[in-house]
Amino acid sequence: MSLISQNIVPKSRANKTKRKDADEPSFLQGNEDGVNENLDIIWMNKKKKDSKGEDEQLVIEQEREMKKLENSLFGSLYSPVEFGKEDEEATQDMAEEGSALFVMDRTASSVLSLYEEDAEFSKGNEEEETKQRKPVWADEEEEKTNINIAKVNRLRKLRKEEDEILISGSEYVSRLRAHHAKLNPGTEWARHDSRARNDTSFEDESSDEENGAALAHGYNDVEDILQTNEDLVLRSSTRLLPGLLEYSRLVDANAEDLSKGPISSVQFHRNAQLLLAAGLDRRLRFYQVDGKRNTKVESVFLEDCPIRKAAFFPDGSQAIIAGRRKFFYTFDLVKARVDKIGPLVGREEKSLELFEVSPDSSTIAFVGNEGYVLLVSTKTKELIGTLKMNGTVRSLAFADDGRQLLSSGGDGQVYHWDLRARACFHKAVDEGCINGTALCTSPNGKLFAAGSDSGIVNVYNREEFLGGKRKPMKTIESLTTKVDFLKFNNDAQILAICSSMKKNSLKLVHVPSFTTFSNWPSLNKSLHYPRCLDFSPGGGFMAIGNAGGRVLLYKLHHYHQA
Repeated sequence: MSLISQNIVPKSRANKTKRKDADEPSFLQGNEDGVNENLDIIWMNKKKKDSKGEDEQLVIEQEREMKKLENSLFGSLYSPVEFGKEDEEATQDMAEEGSALFVMDRTASSVLSLYEEDAEFSKGNEEEETKQRKPVWADEEEEKTNINIAKVNRLRKLRKEEDEILISGSEYVSRLRAHHAKLNPGTEWARHDSRARNDTSFEDESSDEENGAALAHGYNDVEDILQTNEDLVLRSSTRLLPGLLEYSRLVDANAEDLSKGPISSVQFHRNAQLLLAAGLDRRLRFYQVDGKRNTKVESVFLEDCPIRKAAFFPDGSQAIIAGRRKFFYTFDLVKARVDKIGPLVGREEKSLELFEVSPDSSTIAFVGNEGYVLLVSTKTKELIGTLKMNGTVRSLAFADDGRQLLSSGGDGQVYHWDLRARACFHKAVDEGCINGTALCTSPNGKLFAAGSDSGIVNVYNREEFLGGKRKPMKTIESLTTKVDFLKFNNDAQILAICSSMKKNSLKLVHVPSFTTFSNWPSLNKSLHYPRCLDFSPGGGFMAIGNAGGRVLLYKLHHYHQA
């Protein structure tokens, strides 16, 4: 503070001084200069005290502000922060200054602790979240409108019962929403879980059961899980309705590289992404199937072998290729190497074009001459045994995880073989069959289908058949020419029967009801002459190879996994 400002006398004091001067007697006016000097000294001392007090107060306030700033940045360094203390201090300061803007209500009933406020706030939020949101606007016409969901093909998926036809507009909207949520599930980790998540095995199992999920079997430790690419959680399957099959045509699986000859084999790899396609143009092609581009991955040309059949080993490590030759080929998928094997020692077969690979990938069974079945080891690629039928062998099928083999042929009988004992333990006549041409077993081994050259397909319960019951569960007479191919899908709800001697001669049978799907094949699009077929491991894709060199790809909407 400057000296000039210290010597200034306030107006009030100056007026008082003037009045005193007027009231004073004349004999005291002689000491006017001395009195003024004393007043100035007293005023300067008082001003110094006031300024010193103001400086001290300013320093205290600055220290307080610094402490507040440090506490807000680094936590309570000097003393623990007390909620509400600052507000009380500010209120006291304003009260001391005489301000009447704020009034403190200190009644005990109106004061809540911080924890009580938080509890009430969280409780209110939970109540708000649990309340169902009311729509801003509701269409009154929804209740009055009836929708025919059986008339339009794309609406049949909304049916809950087979004979359901008309539903209300509001029910139609709710089913559309549910179907959309089913096709577009949300991300699990992004969902808010109101319940506390515990890691106990009991709660995990109960939650899996509630969600319709079950752990895949066959995993004993972490190494088993890391050595496979299979799904660890398997969703429970739903029942497929008969009548109409919901499907859509996708881009041809071999659209990038069409075959120049008839397609003889198609098969999906166990990972459901790789598709094998082989034909009489001597090329083995692999495609990465996604339903949009279906990129070609690899192509193998075999100069001396038009391919009659090709198949993956069930373990996915190799593929086997055969034709009307004394030898066959194997293709190693890991090393991308082709090996030529044969002729088999001690055998004179000129064709090894028909074969089946056991589900455990340990044995290959070839159709031989004069009723012989040739058993070849997948490890050594050498002949390890033979089986002999009374008639000629036309078809083979494995059962019981590769421990049993079914065969049929020219004598119209179905043979059951025990591969451990290398002996036939059961044989019986296929009803109405003269020459058996095709065999197929369901994935669980409970059912098997037998086709003949007359176009008739009989479906048997294998346990009842072995027990002496000769009557089939169902006789399917949808085809009129020789049955060349039979195939169950992954859950045995669909059976495909195929004949290559007639156009569009491929039928899909609903196994639980043993009725054919009436909308398959489509009347608008031709299948040409179908020769082979395969379902993807999850049932979502179906590939059909025809004589025109195309691999037709379809999506089955009932199945959500490839």
